[in-house]
Amino acid sequence: MTSSDDFDRPWSDLDRPPLKAANLRGALVRPDGLWTSLDVVASTGSTNTDLAARADGLPEGAVLVAEEQTEGRGRLDRTWTAPARSGLFVSVLLKPGVPVHRWGWLPLLAGVAAASGVSKAAKVDVSLKWPNDLLVSVGGEERKTGGILAERAGDDGVVVGLGLNVSLGADELPVPTAGSLRLAGVEFPDRDPLLRAVLRSLEEWYGTWVRAGGDPVASGLQEAYELRCATLGRRVRAELPGERTLEGEAVSLDGDGRLVVATEGGGTEAVGAGDIVHLRT
Repeated sequence: MTSSDDFDRPWSDLDRPPLKAANLRGALVRPDGLWTSLDVVASTGSTNTDLAARADGLPEGAVLVAEEQTEGRGRLDRTWTAPARSGLFVSVLLKPGVPVHRWGWLPLLAGVAAASGVSKAAKVDVSLKWPNDLLVSVGGEERKTGGILAERAGDDGVVVGLGLNVSLGADELPVPTAGSLRLAGVEFPDRDPLLRAVLRSLEEWYGTWVRAGGDPVASGLQEAYELRCATLGRRVRAELPGERTLEGEAVSLDGDGRLVVATEGGGTEAVGAGDIVHLRT
């Protein structure tokens, strides 16, 4: 892991300036706030892996940001790669004092927070594909521009990681069906205000959820997620563990955050793990 405190030296790529770590700490790390530390490193394999390895020795609210990830991971063991300084690669350590059976809502909470923060800072519509992919419109098509991975860490922690494509051009996308804020029409996306907006939104949503004991209804989380979710009301195919598939209409979320799919036979099934494909009507 290569570290640097501020990255204030001149940079050759003027379109992708480095993050200003000192300014970010000054804006986000406060005695009465959630974020207790914020470090920016030049390059690492995975911010989630690095933060999880130190979870027991860190207080809640540690933030680790990388300018480049060489071994980034997404859901279902997928890789996440992007050029240096082309996106946000950030992980946070949370130690929620709520019943463990509510922890399954954390990835969805992070999705709501990230989508609302990015929408506000970049002035672009961001929706969610269940459970926590961030979607933008590129040429009238839904494209994934971000994803979230939450993992247990240490005795009482959860590391939540966000990868967001910011300035990637079409020739830099990991797959042709991916997207970026730049391709969605954000002409000069600035990562510093994006990161501040995402972390402030996450702090607000997390605080509300914890004060409600992790209850997704009392905290307003379930309603907010459903309003942003592009999956609900759509015909979907769920690719489930064991090479099983399920097709039907995504009709709701249950109390555990699982996607409820109405099948053609008239029944319903709650999907808690797997890959969801939006089918064209």
